[in-house]
Amino acid sequence: MSRLISIAIGAAIVLTLLASSVFVVDQHRYAVVYALGELREVIKEPGLHVKLPAPFQNVVYLDKRLQTLDTADGERFLTAEKKDLLVDAFVKWRIVDPRQYLTALGGGNAERGAERVAQVVQVALNAELATRKVGDVVSGQREQLGAALRERVAANSRQLGVEIVDVRLKRVDFTAQVNNAVYERMKAERIRAAAETRSTGQAEAEEIRADAERQRSVILAEAVRDAETIKGEGDAKASQIYAQSFGKNPEFYRFYRSLEAYRATFKSRSDVLVLDANSEFFKYFRGPGSGK
Repeated sequence: MSRLISIAIGAAIVLTLLASSVFVVDQHRYAVVYALGELREVIKEPGLHVKLPAPFQNVVYLDKRLQTLDTADGERFLTAEKKDLLVDAFVKWRIVDPRQYLTALGGGNAERGAERVAQVVQVALNAELATRKVGDVVSGQREQLGAALRERVAANSRQLGVEIVDVRLKRVDFTAQVNNAVYERMKAERIRAAAETRSTGQAEAEEIRADAERQRSVILAEAVRDAETIKGEGDAKASQIYAQSFGKNPEFYRFYRSLEAYRATFKSRSDVLVLDANSEFFKYFRGPGSGK
């Protein structure tokens, strides 16, 4: 009976040792084998593997899949204008060198890798935002900022044994003080732009009016000139016709001219004309036959 118990105990010990010596690595993880606290081997391929039983060797697993890190909400950063901005970002990253990764963490908790990546992102954000103005960060150079940030974070993360796949800004917002300053600046810019537009419009309107007045003066001058020319030609032709017509009967011409003079002289009833009744002016008033 005691022999059976000894065999059972021995078998249990063997099974325990065997169970602690065999481990499985799946396709989503790295396996890092430590021997008495010293990193001995990194296993990247999935499958069944053997090690010395604990405490001689133990295994630490690292996730090789793509991981997402969100930075702290509303973290403040200073721009080149010394204005506070609240910035949120997210990072896509993964472990590519487990040995370097664990060395960079000083052999501590492997989960601190995300914390170290967050620190790298914060340093990169500080460096990039400190060289840009508020307007550039908010809208003007958003794409350029993202590209520069990804490049800087990727370069600084290589020493951690991780690969940075993407870095994006989720939110860029102003603090209350910056909000008021930005609104006032936007208001001033809109007022300036409106005043400039009105000034430009008034200048163009004055130019259009001046050009219209010039054209009007030219048209009127040309019209008066043409009218005087036509009138002169008409008067000359009329005089020619008068001369031709009255040349045939000079006496009738003198009579017609006297009638025209009477019409012009007695046009207004208030006119007073004192002349001798026997004046040449009234010779056609003395009846037929008294034209001498």
